[in-house]
Amino acid sequence: MEQINSNKKHSNRRKYFSLLAVVLFIAFSGAYAYWSMELEDMISTDDAYVTGNADPISAQVSGSVTVVNHKDTNYVRQGDILVSLDKTDATIALNKAKNNLANIVRQTNKLYLQDKQYSAEVASARIQYQQSLEDYNRRVPLAKQGVISKETLEHTKDTLISSKAALNAAIQAYKANKALVMNTPLNRQPQVVEAADATKEAWLALKRTDIKSPVTGYIAQRSVQVGETVSPGQSLMAVVPARQMWVNANFKETQLTDVRIGQSVNIISDLYGENVVFHGRVTGINMGTGNAFSLITCTKCDRELDQNRSACTG
Repeated sequence: MEQINSNKKHSNRRKYFSLLAVVLFIAFSGAYAYWSMELEDMISTDDAYVTGNADPISAQVSGSVTVVNHKDTNYVRQGDILVSLDKTDATIALNKAKNNLANIVRQTNKLYLQDKQYSAEVASARIQYQQSLEDYNRRVPLAKQGVISKETLEHTKDTLISSKAALNAAIQAYKANKALVMNTPLNRQPQVVEAADATKEAWLALKRTDIKSPVTGYIAQRSVQVGETVSPGQSLMAVVPARQMWVNANFKETQLTDVRIGQSVNIISDLYGENVVFHGRVTGINMGTGNAFSLITCTKCDRELDQNRSACTG
């Protein structure tokens, strides 16, 4: 009886191990088939890095730095003030420009008022001339008849000449003032336009004392310090846009045989570990990296150009 039970146990063990062997064989076969169909064609690299566009932040006007609101790695939004410059000089310049514009507007406006004044003076001088001409023409025959003396006639003639000269002077003054106005509206007068442009430039210079972020992103490469005097074009820091980043992955040329733009990519960052997988697509394949684009001799160029290529994923 004990011999029969022992045989049954050995038989059950053989069946168990046989079943386990079949299960393991199926599992390994499935894994090998998956690797053959899927993973065999996949390529990977550890030579990759995250990069992005760094928008440089520079001064547009000169001045002394009074405030620096952010440091490296700070998150900023588009329009946030990053750096402020001293506004004293810019404020004074703007006030001067405003006062100059006001004075020029007043002076130019006088020309329009003088236009009416000169027109009235021409009309008055013309009346005086007409009266002098009529008096002279009336007294000429009287002088011939001896009714009036030649001295009286000469006096009338002098008055006529004087009134004629006054009329000509009034006309010239009217024309000269008219030439300054030139039938142009006040806001289009050259002096007014020039002063207005100067005021706009002064206002813009004041606005530029507050240096703002052009994009939303992270501060990098900050070099500016409070108290520093900066000049136009001087680099102060950079802002890396938060949503304009990609991965540059370096592969050997032989690995890129089947790589195509648009293919899906899985990305694992050392920062987050294998439990966090980012998904992306191949957006471009660079023709070379490193020394491929450096200034090297032709003999070395042939060897370097085809050594490496890199795939850019976004």
